[in-house]
Amino acid sequence: MAVQEQDDLITRARAWLAEDPDPETAAELAGIIEAGDLTELADRFSGTLQFGTAGLRGEIGAGPMRMNRSVVIRAAAGLAAYLKAQGHAGGLVVVGYDARYKSADFARDTAAVMTGAGLRAAVLPRPLPTPVLAYAIRHLGAVAGVEVTASHNPPRDNGYKVYLGDGSQIVSPADVEIAAEIGRVETLASVPRPESGWEDLGDEVLEAYLARTDAVLTPGSPRGVRTVYTAMHGVGKDVVLAAFARAGFPEPVLVAEQAEPDPAFPTVAFPNPEEPGAMDLAFARAAEVQPDIVIANDPDADRCAVAVPTADGWRMLRGDEVGALLAAHLVHKGATGVFAESIVSSSLLGRIAEAAGVGYEETLTGFKWIARVEGLRYGYEEALGYCVDPEGVRDKDGITAALLVAELASELKEQGRTLTDLLDDLAMAHGLHHTDQLSVRVEDLSVIADAMAALRAEPPTSLAGLRVASAEDLTRGTGTLPPTDGLRYYLEGDFKARVIVRPSGTEPKLKCYLEVVVPVAEASDLAAARVRGQEVLDAIKKDLSAAAGI
Repeated sequence: MAVQEQDDLITRARAWLAEDPDPETAAELAGIIEAGDLTELADRFSGTLQFGTAGLRGEIGAGPMRMNRSVVIRAAAGLAAYLKAQGHAGGLVVVGYDARYKSADFARDTAAVMTGAGLRAAVLPRPLPTPVLAYAIRHLGAVAGVEVTASHNPPRDNGYKVYLGDGSQIVSPADVEIAAEIGRVETLASVPRPESGWEDLGDEVLEAYLARTDAVLTPGSPRGVRTVYTAMHGVGKDVVLAAFARAGFPEPVLVAEQAEPDPAFPTVAFPNPEEPGAMDLAFARAAEVQPDIVIANDPDADRCAVAVPTADGWRMLRGDEVGALLAAHLVHKGATGVFAESIVSSSLLGRIAEAAGVGYEETLTGFKWIARVEGLRYGYEEALGYCVDPEGVRDKDGITAALLVAELASELKEQGRTLTDLLDDLAMAHGLHHTDQLSVRVEDLSVIADAMAALRAEPPTSLAGLRVASAEDLTRGTGTLPPTDGLRYYLEGDFKARVIVRPSGTEPKLKCYLEVVVPVAEASDLAAARVRGQEVLDAIKKDLSAAAGI
């Protein structure tokens, strides 16, 4: 690094430090400057944390490339300017937050900025699930909502998720326009931040949300399922217990070590039910009390994981399996409207919808797209996200999904059947849709870019011995989907299969979504079909890894 570059870097760092309103991050940055750690400074000041359709998400720390109060204040000021430009001056912005480090500070800063900008702000009373915030937006007639959360990211992260007045997450061009307004914020001193003037909400919004959860269940339906529940150190426990009690289900048995909010997430490497080892304590508790099912939320309780007993112990269902089960249950309950899913989710939903005569739509990845489907009745994404009451919450909701799973399991229990039995029924009716994922976490984001470039430069012609019948570069869009950074392959041979490759929108991961459809003629063929399906998926993983150089 040239001397002039070093001087410029230190000057920018000192200017940032002079404005930092947080004593902790100010002390952190002062120490880095004093130590002369130019590598660390360059990392923190190499740009700015980019605001996109996922809002903001990143590691907590000092500097424009980290999540901190300075970055949040600028983001809030940009959002306020955007809302006023859209004609919402004086409108209400409702703010929620989880229990991560700095979440309450970021929420208060947001409320102060909104108030200083001439908007009205209301803050939820304590750390609560993201679905409560999504519900509150329309319930309170807000023009926008902000949830401070990093969902299931590692403990060192936090984030800033923005919703507009329809209760769904922002999409383009709103993200670009908000980012432009953020870029116009020159100094923190230019952003008015009064110390009061916003409303601190009580429990009335939470009570209204809980009353709304009743809408997902059929009056008089069975409620006998016994559950072990883990909140994964997040904010779901109290709301889940209240919702289950209202509905008349037996009180879930808690995983005590993970029941209370803890931003350190001490018992898990990653606080995501999908990650290896994250469900171990829940399975150990289930082995003790022998429930019918295990249910887990991620830390902000917008996702729902389900596990079932098997002869070999507890097995967590894939998101695609839960998505199909909930769809079948809603069909059985007489649901009408449109069933929607993202392109990376199992094609089984389309077959269930077709057989039931209900609408079906495929969207880009993310509930910001699923929630916008016209006439939506049910939407899901394979990453454990389910929208079962779009009139109440236009986003994934791990609380109402848990209730609906419990109702389905209760009905099956009365019949002497299980969730696994219903999955077998669906496989017999529509073919075994076996899904899996190849997910590569990286330290260097260029690894992802290089892998995508390699696949574009030399697309595979076969995977696992199956011919690549079509290869789509999704950056060009399709007849029904806008452009996105992804690749989609359809495979043909002894089986039909599908592969989608895309960078994660929220984590430093390359994600590959795999599906193989194995025809099943007899119930006795199911076990062999599952083994064969997994063999094909494993072979696809191996060949795809080689083609992508990962």
